[in-house]
Amino acid sequence: MDAPAPPTGYRPDAFPPFAVTVDLIVLTIQDDRLRAVVVERGVDPYAGAWALPGGFVRIDEDLPEAASRELAEETGLTAADVHLEQVASYGRPGRDPRMRVVTIAYLALAAHLPELRPGTDASAARFADVDELLGRPGALAFDHGRLLADGVERARAKLEYSPLATAFCPPEFTVAELRRVYEVVWGVSLDPRNFHRKVTGTPGFLVPTGRSTARQGGRPAALFRVGDTQVLHPPITRRDG
Repeated sequence: MDAPAPPTGYRPDAFPPFAVTVDLIVLTIQDDRLRAVVVERGVDPYAGAWALPGGFVRIDEDLPEAASRELAEETGLTAADVHLEQVASYGRPGRDPRMRVVTIAYLALAAHLPELRPGTDASAARFADVDELLGRPGALAFDHGRLLADGVERARAKLEYSPLATAFCPPEFTVAELRRVYEVVWGVSLDPRNFHRKVTGTPGFLVPTGRSTARQGGRPAALFRVGDTQVLHPPITRRDG
């Protein structure tokens, strides 16, 4: 089958170099703080500045493949280890000084992350406090501050109507551990009794394992695992705090 003819008036030399990248908003909870993975760029542009991990999409890759590859290169995790979803695309002219670059941002959530190892174009990697990054305009290279803000708000919003909070938990967790996830991500304090009533009363959200733990100290607490529901009804809203 012959290739379709180019549109009338099309001139290849009229278009500047163009590339597609993926950037990763990798969030976890450490020491009761919401943290994001950032890398120190080892090459220009923005050499020495901190940025979200990511890279160019290869010619033979689909977007999810590129995101999974970058995740593995930057964190050692596979897509099966984390919750991974596309957030949005960003294509403002001038967002990258090298050429016209459109990036696709992906949100990755994990309960625990291994020791970070920088990728090919990064000289260092670390876990950074999300509130500190969002509180300092220009803390991240390119427009990654906007990407981070959008990714964090996506996570905060989805906690209200989906079981996404359990992505920050181990496979079996207590209600108190789950409540702390909501408090850290939302930046609020929640009433323990009301929260327990809501999450255990939401159909399909939590499944009792029949086991208990005393890892938080005090009396043993019941352990749960996430159920099979994809939508929480009624939702658990930030206003409930």
